[in-house]
Amino acid sequence: MLKIGKYNSLQVSRNVDFGAYLADRDGNEVLLPARYITVPLQPGNELEVFVYKDSEDRPVATTEHPFAEVGEFAYLQVTQVNNTGAFLDWGLVGKELLVPYSEQKMKLSRGMVVLVYVYLDNATQRVVASAKIEKFLGNRYPDYKLGDKVEALVYKHTELGYKAIVDNLFHGMVYENELYKPLEIGKTIPAYVKQVREDGKIDLVLSGGNDGRVDALMERILDRLKDQPGCFLPISDSASPETIRATFQCSKKDFKKAIGHLYRDRKIVITDGGIRLAE
Repeated sequence: MLKIGKYNSLQVSRNVDFGAYLADRDGNEVLLPARYITVPLQPGNELEVFVYKDSEDRPVATTEHPFAEVGEFAYLQVTQVNNTGAFLDWGLVGKELLVPYSEQKMKLSRGMVVLVYVYLDNATQRVVASAKIEKFLGNRYPDYKLGDKVEALVYKHTELGYKAIVDNLFHGMVYENELYKPLEIGKTIPAYVKQVREDGKIDLVLSGGNDGRVDALMERILDRLKDQPGCFLPISDSASPETIRATFQCSKKDFKKAIGHLYRDRKIVITDGGIRLAE
């Protein structure tokens, strides 16, 4: 069965003057227009193509790559607005993505960049988008364990930290006090599961779990010591959380773990006044 709004692996079934027809395993055909064919195709050749419906409601294939497929979230720009809704630049020549008025959280206007979820409308079987992203998140309980790697789309900064969409399915949060630099809104980043909460929301860290975060901090501490006069920093585990955060952008708990590991590995010396790079 052809998957509308997704990539399909299809075989060339026959060539025509205006393109080539591709078929799935069940024999369902879709046209790949001639403008996308750059080398001669032979029956039986397998192609990876994206399938959508054209303005006449016919499935059509393309070798172009849309900015998002069905089941994904993406930031897309509004190109025009009419009485049907707002249309977004989808990354396909001659094909824009509709956000119906019923799926808009606020009135959209040309030039705006909006976070949307791309889905297949059950009634029309056309690909559309919704700016009401919350209803597409957390509809089942996450099945992750500590340290699992995920993809996180960062979409909002709050007092606690950064909200993220995890694997296009779940609510996630990267906490401010566990970051050493700001995150970029709209960027998809690799992250790791720190905890799945009872409400199904996921706490994330940017290094491989707690150990990975501390390992990264250890490297930062060593690099900082190498740049200091006498390879000495007047900061120790007795320093205030505020001082530690201002110096290394980390929690006091992580700082104590990091210098403890470095001390046991004989890479630093801990004194009453601070820490020094070991000779």
